[in-house]
Amino acid sequence: MAKAPALTTKPMEAEPVDELPKGNGWLYEPKYDGFRCIAFRRGDTVNLQSKNQKPLERYFPEIAGAIEALPMDQVVLDGEIVIPEGFETLQLRLHPAASRIKMLSEQHPAQFIVFDLLAHESGSTMAQPLSERRAALVEFFRTIGKNKTVRIGDATTSRATAEKWLGKSGLDGIVAKRLDEPYQPGERAMRKFKLWKTLDCVVAGLYYKEGTERVDSLLLGLYDDDGKLNYVGRSRVYKDAEEIGHILKPIIGGESFTGRAPGGVSRWSGKERKPIPLKPILVAEVSADHITGDHMRHGARLLRWRSDKRPEDCTMDQIRDRRR
Repeated sequence: MAKAPALTTKPMEAEPVDELPKGNGWLYEPKYDGFRCIAFRRGDTVNLQSKNQKPLERYFPEIAGAIEALPMDQVVLDGEIVIPEGFETLQLRLHPAASRIKMLSEQHPAQFIVFDLLAHESGSTMAQPLSERRAALVEFFRTIGKNKTVRIGDATTSRATAEKWLGKSGLDGIVAKRLDEPYQPGERAMRKFKLWKTLDCVVAGLYYKEGTERVDSLLLGLYDDDGKLNYVGRSRVYKDAEEIGHILKPIIGGESFTGRAPGGVSRWSGKERKPIPLKPILVAEVSADHITGDHMRHGARLLRWRSDKRPEDCTMDQIRDRRR
């Protein structure tokens, strides 16, 4: 009997692709918009592990309780923690006060959408091909019956069916996995495809790499109906950082963001980053894969500079008209 995965097991990851893979032998799954999680159940002990191997059970007691109530002594599940109201509501759980977590779990209960079975009472299944693990997962949910908190994720072998999922609320794209491959912890063995939106933004600030004056990120803004410049996201600088630094140096300072501003303590790292303000005179064309709450949740891609575009023409309607 194969030994069950340890708590140090990393989730299998995905490589971004420009289109969904074609041909036979692929399983397509929705990429849910939530927190990746591996759930470990051993006897009366439940551990919810984040993608970065941080404990999540205190933030999601309803999920920990639902897994503890399952009719088996051992199981390891890979999935996504979501809240139907959206990602912003989900983020509110990362709060230090137990009383607030309890209140939020009652008002906005989370769900654990499972897409892989890594172990059951007979031991680890990670060496088995996905086709066998998926069949075992379907049987697992048939055994436990209907569960409003822990549920199986959708899957299809039809690329056409998967493409119809794109743009649906609560989804972040499509993941494709080989049916004949084992589970590969920490490896980019899956493929993920997302829809990207293109928009023009004012470059109104920057972050330096910690301890240096080398540009790390551009801080992007859009004007609202009141003429205020609101922070909407950032774009990491992976190349030409020195050249971009020279371009931006003469415009450091000034009013910068006049509406919603960047900065503050990161909910994830607990560290505070100090934004460097820039005069809002440069425009960049960027692409973003997910926009919620008038904000690019993930980093945008810098495509090109727009010297032909006036900053005041970069408005919030670009986001609001395209929001899915």
